[in-house]
Amino acid sequence: MSGVQDPAKFQRRVIAVSIAAALGGFLFGFDTAVINGAVDALAGDVSGFDLGVGLKGFAVSSALIGCAVGAWFAGPIANKRGRIPVMVFAAAMFLISAIGSGLAFSVVDLIIWRVIGGLGVGAASVIAPAYIAEVSPARVRGRLGSLQQLAIVTGIFAALLSDAWLAGLAGAADQPLWGLTAWRWMFIVEAIPALVYGIMAFRLPESPRYLVRKGDLKRASEVLETVTGAVDVDAKIKEITSTIDTERKESLSDLRGSRLGLKPIVWVGILLSVFQQFVGINVIFYYSTTLWQSVGFDESSALLTSVITSVTNIVVTIIAILLVDKVGRRIMLLVGSVGMTVTLGLMALAFSFGTLDAEGAATLPDPWATVALICANGFVVFFGATWGPLVWVLLGEIFPNSIRAGALAVAAAAQWAANFFISTTFPIFAEIGLTFAYGFYAFFALVSFFFVYFKVPETKGKELEEMTDELKVERRGTRKAS
Repeated sequence: MSGVQDPAKFQRRVIAVSIAAALGGFLFGFDTAVINGAVDALAGDVSGFDLGVGLKGFAVSSALIGCAVGAWFAGPIANKRGRIPVMVFAAAMFLISAIGSGLAFSVVDLIIWRVIGGLGVGAASVIAPAYIAEVSPARVRGRLGSLQQLAIVTGIFAALLSDAWLAGLAGAADQPLWGLTAWRWMFIVEAIPALVYGIMAFRLPESPRYLVRKGDLKRASEVLETVTGAVDVDAKIKEITSTIDTERKESLSDLRGSRLGLKPIVWVGILLSVFQQFVGINVIFYYSTTLWQSVGFDESSALLTSVITSVTNIVVTIIAILLVDKVGRRIMLLVGSVGMTVTLGLMALAFSFGTLDAEGAATLPDPWATVALICANGFVVFFGATWGPLVWVLLGEIFPNSIRAGALAVAAAAQWAANFFISTTFPIFAEIGLTFAYGFYAFFALVSFFFVYFKVPETKGKELEEMTDELKVERRGTRKAS
């Protein structure tokens, strides 16, 4: 039987290790958001590359290609080389991308550097939740896994502030600053957290589950004892070994099963990822200016509203961290789905009352302008407190030891593909009508409720060794019989 010595001591240690691992999430958020402040300047004809609309859009979204590829290959590499080398690889990609993007001499090499950065984002999106889950005691695994999302939204916030500060110093993003133009510094500044992440990754202990798979039981025992505080280390090693075939190399072929070619639990992970994106969260973040202008905000207020939204996201993510191990994953996801359905549905309804002005911009009459504004922020609250962090928690813990890294890689790749679809289709949806766009997202928020209710098992308090290919869904509550 496993136990814990001096819980406070080991909790501090595992929190420190998890924060260091979650720095990949910070870079993940920073890298995806930093382009927002730079895109108009780099696409312009003052100090940029004078890009057309199509090429400008591809320059922005090109990182998502790297994200999907990085996520897909991170799992197999983590199984072969370990979790820590993947973190170091991600840090290196972030560093190369930051400097390369900042010094880009044409849109072609800018796109190449953005794709390289995407490889780092994709790898970090896989390895951080997997690693945190594998080093965390079951009783606090939910809140530690939520650190990934907290790091992401903090990275977004830091990128927005950094962009605003640099643009303010120069007077505008396309103006000279310290021998370069401001938009170039927006990319280069990412090199600092990338270096910090790489240095800290080198100092992290390897995952005990990976070490057991590789037969390095001595190091696995040391990590279990010093990081998690396990008392009966030998028993824990035996428990982990029983769920891992140490004689067999893990590969993506292990994910094959009877449900459309994959194991049912893999489909659960994939659909969690897809639903997280299909509710349209990135539309709120990437295309918020359209919304704010439609409710009467001028362009100068767009950055302020974005910063407020980012702060809101951070606050509600902290709330999620405090609740996840007390309330459980299922109930929070269900509440989130209901909240997102209502807020998105009301936004769709609000935009049905919109009219187009002489310039083709949408405007909303009172009280629908206020309704849309409140619901947009309400949607961010419900998403940020539930689906934002909890999907990463579940992806890190829901898969059996024998397939965790590979299954997480496939689920994360699906998430990036869904992100790309939603981000690139919004302008088309908006042409049809914002009522259609937000109605589409509301529909998938509603479907996500039934998906969680019928297919997503509760994992609160369960050891990773209890996870199986077919976890049962208990729909009558999550309390265990005493």
